Amino acid sequence: MLSAKSLFQEILDNDESFRLFCSIAASGESQGGWENGRIADLVPASERDLAPKVARHGADEDKHGRIFNALMKKRGLEPVEVPPETDYTMLLEQHGIGLAHEQLKRDERLTVRDIVTYLAHSRVTEQRASEQMDLLRKHFAGDPGIGHAVKMISADEDNHLAYCHEELLRFAYAGHGRDIQRILRECALAEIRVYRDVSLAVMDHMGRILGWPKAKAALLAAGIHAVYAYERLGGWRRMVSLTMPERRNALGGPPESAAEFA
Repeated sequence: MLSAKSLFQEILDNDESFRLFCSIAASGESQGGWENGRIADLVPASERDLAPKVARHGADEDKHGRIFNALMKKRGLEPVEVPPETDYTMLLEQHGIGLAHEQLKRDERLTVRDIVTYLAHSRVTEQRASEQMDLLRKHFAGDPGIGHAVKMISADEDNHLAYCHEELLRFAYAGHGRDIQRILRECALAEIRVYRDVSLAVMDHMGRILGWPKAKAALLAAGIHAVYAYERLGGWRRMVSLTMPERRNALGGPPESAAEFA
């Protein structure tokens, strides 16, 4: 039976597919760490209290990158170059989601509107990350090889999502609600297309590594297209709602250490 658990177990059990999976994940997390670090450095003076939380977000993402690299190292594997068509973070930027890297490379203060855009983008992408890690935690929390890493990263992603909700609601109460809803909708509709394309590309690479028969590859591709159809018809709305999280100030403290993975 083809299931999310059996599919990932197959990827996990093969060194080459596991190496590609971890390399893609590590690259995306490290890129997110850099972006958040730059945003923390450039927040406008009126939002300086937000800077430590943005920096914490970036530190968590950096930590996740180190964890994925450490998981490879534990199996004697080296990272591989990430195929461009599987680079979720790069493709999001190319589709205009979030703040452009060229802007972040300049030493110019961001505007409040830039911060709202960053938070809206993060609210959408952290929804995806939280859901993916929740799925892995459900099936692999007890795995001796990756279980601890999965639980740690999943908890962080939940914190990131809570932080985005809380901060966006603060800006909404301050009068930015209309802009927030517009940006959230634009980001969500673009993200579901990028996620579909990246998922198809990743499964294509995995299929070649693992020698999947054409029927299995076609079934997986059909499933990815079905998820996109659901999200396009209305599933995207879960990415744009805002509710005050149960855990407030989720990024208000220092990041949890991952020294055992480094």
